[in-house]
Amino acid sequence: VTGASFVVFNGALKTSSGFLAKSSIVEDGLMVQITRETMESLRQALRDKKDFKITCGAMDAGDVKEYVDICWVENEEKTNKG
Repeated sequence: VTGASFVVFNGALKTSSGFLAKSSIVEDGLMVQITRETMESLRQALRDKKDFKITCGAMDAGDVKEYVDICWVENEEKTNKG
């Protein structure tokens, strides 16, 4: 689990890169590089207020994956206060 002050979603990752998505820590935030198709799905999920999961890592990495979960919550008191 990583806490971040901000999140940047970059929809310019090419499918030919061999990655499903990439996540990296930038200063005190998180940058997630995703494909254009994933960006479109993320935008729709945000409009619909639906949870969304982004699987990061190489396409051929097997079981070793990282995930970026975007979750809508009812009670904001249980979320990160920073």
